Amino acid sequence: MSRYDLAAGGPLRGADLADRDLRAELHREPGAPRVFADCDLTRADLREAHLVDAVFTDCRMDGALLDEAALDGARFAGGTAPGARFTGAECIGTAFERTDLANTEWDRAVLTEAVFTACRMTGAGMNGLRGIGYSFPRCNLMLARLKGAVLRGEEFTGVRLDEADLSKADLRDTVWQQSRLRGAELTGADFRGADLRGADLGEIDLADAGVLRGATVSPQQADMLLAGLGIQVLAGGSEQDGAPTG
Repeated sequence: MSRYDLAAGGPLRGADLADRDLRAELHREPGAPRVFADCDLTRADLREAHLVDAVFTDCRMDGALLDEAALDGARFAGGTAPGARFTGAECIGTAFERTDLANTEWDRAVLTEAVFTACRMTGAGMNGLRGIGYSFPRCNLMLARLKGAVLRGEEFTGVRLDEADLSKADLRDTVWQQSRLRGAELTGADFRGADLRGADLGEIDLADAGVLRGATVSPQQADMLLAGLGIQVLAGGSEQDGAPTG
């Protein structure tokens, strides 16, 4: 058993909880929200933990297990958690800011109104997400798996989704600014009503261009898409160019 009184809740600073099984101590609702600062939770077992409104500041949670944890309203500021598992976790209104979440697993997690800000999320597995209204401003989601994600109406600002899997994702009415989709898997995604003028689409194969049907693109992006069809667009010219004479 840990020498820290985790069951009671309240603040905890600098605790070494690495490799600990904390399920029994964190299973029940505490008397006060749990607040962790500069704690080491590397590979700790927090499955099904009650962490509603908990605060994690600059904590190390690499490889931690948070499957089925109750994280509604929790706040993560800074810190690292690469390889951590959030499978089936309840994360309604949860906020992550500047947290390293590379290669984390989120299958079946409920992310309603969750916000990830300026997080490193390369390779994150986010297939089968539940809930709506989650967002990723200024996050790096390269190689992330977001198959079937419901992101309708969201704003993508400063988001990197290079080579991410967005197949069958609902991206209707999304607005993209200073974001990247180079090499992303877009098969079956729905972009109707999306404004992609601020997105770097990279080179889109002819076979994939149809997925952008209904989206708004810039003239430069349109030229690129037409080039994929072998059509060259020339500026200027007059109505007489190419007209028959005589």
